Amino acid sequence: MEDEVDRLVAAWRAERPDLDVEPLHVLSRVSRLARHLDRARRAVFAAHDIESWEFDVLTALRRAGEPYQLSPGQLLRATLVTSGTMTNRIDRLQAAGLVQRHPEPQDKRGVLVRLTAAGKTRVDAAFSDLLNREHELLSGLSATERDNLTVLLRSLLIPFDADASVRSPTTRSP
Repeated sequence: MEDEVDRLVAAWRAERPDLDVEPLHVLSRVSRLARHLDRARRAVFAAHDIESWEFDVLTALRRAGEPYQLSPGQLLRATLVTSGTMTNRIDRLQAAGLVQRHPEPQDKRGVLVRLTAAGKTRVDAAFSDLLNREHELLSGLSATERDNLTVLLRSLLIPFDADASVRSPTTRSP
């Protein structure tokens, strides 16, 4: 069975036989898959009236566990944005009733951002639908194939994640 990447690679081999185009077999497929995943995610988020940046912040809070709160600094590390951007995002999420700010008990100058009941409901529904859609995207693979792909992709990503953590003290959690 041939796909679009096979045709692309064949065309490049014909046009540039002097180049090793082997990386295209993997990375062009990863790139194309990322675009399909991005479209699927945008569709799920739109169905829940949520932007991807909102999803990032709300899921960071949701993963924190009860009482679903983090400091703005912890949210910065989880989402890899600047403090000004995070302040703007928290303001917008608070205006939408999805988060609240609360005083930090140990530091009177600090605040904690807490997921509201409406925020929890919204992010839980969006996450559930996203997982359903992602299961559909992977349905052509057996469990063993998914496991093998997980190992291979992890091997590809680890050096990038390690490099990012060396350059920046803030790393994004899965």
